[in-house]
Amino acid sequence: VFLRLHEKGCIYKGSRIINWCPVCKTSLSDAEVEHEEQAGHFWHIKYPIVGTERFLANATTLPETLLGDTAIAVHPDDDRYKDIVGKNVILPLVGREIPIVADAYVDKEFGTGAVKITPAHDPNDFEVGKRHNLEEINILNDDATINDLGGKYAGMDRYEARKAMVKDLEDLGLLVKVVPHNHSVGTHDRCGTTVE
Repeated sequence: VFLRLHEKGCIYKGSRIINWCPVCKTSLSDAEVEHEEQAGHFWHIKYPIVGTERFLANATTLPETLLGDTAIAVHPDDDRYKDIVGKNVILPLVGREIPIVADAYVDKEFGTGAVKITPAHDPNDFEVGKRHNLEEINILNDDATINDLGGKYAGMDRYEARKAMVKDLEDLGLLVKVVPHNHSVGTHDRCGTTVE
């Protein structure tokens, strides 16, 4: 298997990202990742729409990856969002503007019908990113701490950063709600660590 480090820090094989164990510090094939149902949450976060008083809310199970968001996607046939496709939102806690794109990947019936796109940290988002020429921003070191692109969260463990970011979002009035949610999580078949 030929692997190389992308210039922005995302490890990938060919034209797709790979699984990474932050404890063993190794890449993993899909066969080495076991998916298990885990109790988690959906954090509903408001992204301010540039030039308006409106917000675009989306739900995520990984609020810490918000630091690497490069777009918000909505379904092209979703009437709720047709008037804002092509506009930008302000990425909470970061202040960077990112586009609102239309992509059929989005399930308009699930969650808010708006999905944050983090191409360097999710295989589906990676594919959306390729279709829309989105930047890939890796926000993690190989040990799953937040890297230097994470601003004040740099150096924190991914779960410590999650707690700090959720608190900051709440303090800013950008956390709409937190909903319990069971979801499939990939873990390393040898050490049981949640993979990235």
